[in-house]
Amino acid sequence: MGRLEPASIPRHVAIIPDGNGRWAESRGLARNEGHSRGTEVVREIVRAAHELGIKQLTIYAFSMENWDRPQDEIDAIMGLLSRYIRHETDELEKNGVRVQTIGRLDMLSPKLQRAIRGLEKRTAGNDEMLLIFALSYSGRSELVDAMRGIAREVESGRLDPEAIEEKDIREHLYAPDLPDPDLLIRTGVEHRISNFMLWQLAYTELWITDALWPDFTKRDLVDAIHAYQQRERRFGRTGAQVRKGS
Repeated sequence: MGRLEPASIPRHVAIIPDGNGRWAESRGLARNEGHSRGTEVVREIVRAAHELGIKQLTIYAFSMENWDRPQDEIDAIMGLLSRYIRHETDELEKNGVRVQTIGRLDMLSPKLQRAIRGLEKRTAGNDEMLLIFALSYSGRSELVDAMRGIAREVESGRLDPEAIEEKDIREHLYAPDLPDPDLLIRTGVEHRISNFMLWQLAYTELWITDALWPDFTKRDLVDAIHAYQQRERRFGRTGAQVRKGS
């Protein structure tokens, strides 16, 4: 584990926390035991991110594709999410963490939607860290919903189709004010972004670990940030241009 440079901590870190089911199966446990342990790791990593000075942390908690899983697994995940909200709201509020959710939340149960709105309301005034949960989320669905919003503006005459620019798409994303992630961490071996933040990840640095999410620790988070700090982010420019500040 290398020494971190406080001035170069990534402002926005996104995480694809993969491997809960495989972790459980490798130990002869039910898959839901992996999700339970994974929820504990979310708690630990949120605390660690706050301690390290990360300002925005986005966690891919439940994808649109996850709705195709067995119903008992879906029910277990939703139950764990409800429990997380009940148990963590006080600590998040106390630590200055504001919570926001992105995704097609109307697919969640009304009871869970109310709990999420309550958590967001309780933490709305916090400004030390923004914690974003992507729930019932898909990068393609987000872009579809953005296109629908733009189409409505064009239809109403508020927007000229020939004048549409990148900023218009961003303004119709689920969290238009959220800066693009500086660093994406993916656990669990797989080397893909799995339909996550397709617009926002254009120039995000990727860090992939073989560790399954239930085994992921603060040390792993620090290792990911240290690796990020060794990279030169060029955003399409040459290295010489970056070093000259142009």
